Amino acid sequence: MIAIKRLAEDTINLLFPLLCNACGTHLHYGEKEICSHCLYDLPYTDFHLYPDNPVAKQFWSRIPCNAATAMLYFKKGNKVQQLMHGLKYKGKTETGRLLGHLLGQKLLSNPSYADISAIVPVPLHAHKEKLRGYNQSLFIAKGIAEVFDVPVKNANLLRQKATSSQTKKSRYTRYENMESVFEVRHPEELKDGHILLVDDVITTGSTLEACGQALLNIGVKKLSIATLAFAE
Repeated sequence: MIAIKRLAEDTINLLFPLLCNACGTHLHYGEKEICSHCLYDLPYTDFHLYPDNPVAKQFWSRIPCNAATAMLYFKKGNKVQQLMHGLKYKGKTETGRLLGHLLGQKLLSNPSYADISAIVPVPLHAHKEKLRGYNQSLFIAKGIAEVFDVPVKNANLLRQKATSSQTKKSRYTRYENMESVFEVRHPEELKDGHILLVDDVITTGSTLEACGQALLNIGVKKLSIATLAFAE
């Protein structure tokens, strides 16, 4: 049966070759979404090992944050940008789940994340999610949840209004742009827990700060933050 299954998979791959979402080369048997070479060669930050890492420092004096990290460096033109673009705009949701699983394994090695009770993905506005068809952060959260065996709370944190592009705004203007954007529903499901807030890429942290503040306002006992990538 195993030999037949392998033959069937090889035939499908021959007719419809699976390609690495980072470099575009053919995936070998057992590889999924990203080839082994790219997985090994990605620019890992190892921020999860250091409490005073650059991501954590972004939230100092802004919101009470137990721990914060990003797994990869995001630079224009690198493989991480290619992966994030595919995840965000081309429906490569399983890439998000795979990288989320890898991020979860790294978080598991740090005691600061040991007592996470639920994972909350940063939400999209309903209209934007309808147009895109999915929220990329949800799939990252699902990958992490597979490692921690805790629930993903996707319906509790909502984006109440759409915001204009943050790209060319100053840090303060970005924060003003995000004020009162997020609302927490059924706070009793999150209150008194250790919540891991998850997003794809962090730049200034304004969106994550606004989400985190909304969660803290309803009585979340401990807040931690994790993203796939950090834009330097």
